[in-house]
Amino acid sequence: MNYARKLIPIAVLLALAAFPLSGNDYYIGLAIKIMIYAIFALSLQLLVGGAGLISLGHAAFFGIGAYAAALLSPESEAGGLLWLLAAALGSAAIYALITGALALRTRGIYFIMVTLAFSQMAYYVFHDTDIGGGSDGIYLYFRPQMSLAGWMPFDLENPGVYYLFVLVCLALTWGFLAMLGRSPFGAALTGIRLNEQRMRAAGYSTFPYKLTAYVIGATLAGLAGFLYALKDGFVTPELLTWEQSGLVLLMVILGGMHRLGGAVLGTVTLILLQELFQSQALFGDYAKHWHLPLGLTIIALVALLPNGLAGLPAQWRERRETRPGTSAAPHSSASTVPSSVSAGTGPRADASRSRTASSSFAIASPTGTSNNAAAAQSLSIPGGPHA
Repeated sequence: MNYARKLIPIAVLLALAAFPLSGNDYYIGLAIKIMIYAIFALSLQLLVGGAGLISLGHAAFFGIGAYAAALLSPESEAGGLLWLLAAALGSAAIYALITGALALRTRGIYFIMVTLAFSQMAYYVFHDTDIGGGSDGIYLYFRPQMSLAGWMPFDLENPGVYYLFVLVCLALTWGFLAMLGRSPFGAALTGIRLNEQRMRAAGYSTFPYKLTAYVIGATLAGLAGFLYALKDGFVTPELLTWEQSGLVLLMVILGGMHRLGGAVLGTVTLILLQELFQSQALFGDYAKHWHLPLGLTIIALVALLPNGLAGLPAQWRERRETRPGTSAAPHSSASTVPSSVSAGTGPRADASRSRTASSSFAIASPTGTSNNAAAAQSLSIPGGPHA
């Protein structure tokens, strides 16, 4: 069973790699869009699911990465891929380092509002000035190329090659975040999310951890923005709006905040639902009102799946175990146990959690203060405190 489960990601990756052979330009373009936004969602999942930092300004880094690619590309020829990619990621990281050093001095609703303010500042810089063409945006005329002593190993102007390039970026992002989640740094982020005060009492300086996660998330968002600029060849200030930040946050919540797979599932679901409800072939003139059915569908999914789409298998298992004829805990005691205990902190969940920890920040956030303290206290973080 475990062996088959390990083969699933490989099978999915091979299927995605073969997808351009279908020859359908529309579906290939849709798949590229989904993969780019999946990288964007994964970058935010590190903050929300990993460190418990809910940001409404993440689109700023997405837009900065896109604008860096467009502004630094020459108009008459293709630019160098490596240095343009480094410039896009570096620009997003620098802005995150500056704004994060200030925003992370706050917490809760204040952190949300400060990140939103910094995002809107970046938006108005590109919207109200001539830096990036103002509200009209800017074109990227040629996709960058990699040249090694005059030899080009691949041509991003080829749609199939560009598709595979985006797929490789998504796979590398997933692998990096999965490795990060299993590292001492990932364990420290989990402890901060569960109970930051106890982490501080244990001797950890939490600010550097949160700032590092913030910068890493912003850098990956810059990567997504860079790929988006290459996809459409056109960048506008709308990429930096709070609506974009809310969209990617919704993807993370819809899929499941504490699993890497949740961010990808949420992205796939939301984009496909948008495409479905905007289809005039299916809904005719009603397609122009697509926001209404989309909103109702999202509300239903969130209400029925409190742990997101990625938590659906665990939810089904729990229902099977508690159906009539099976042993279940008495109602009086069950009512006093937080739902998050069964989602990742109870003895019964140990086996399932060990199976999912390799690809996620899988410890769900308990709801009670005493449980937070107990969970954070029980964390074993290699390397010890770093005050």
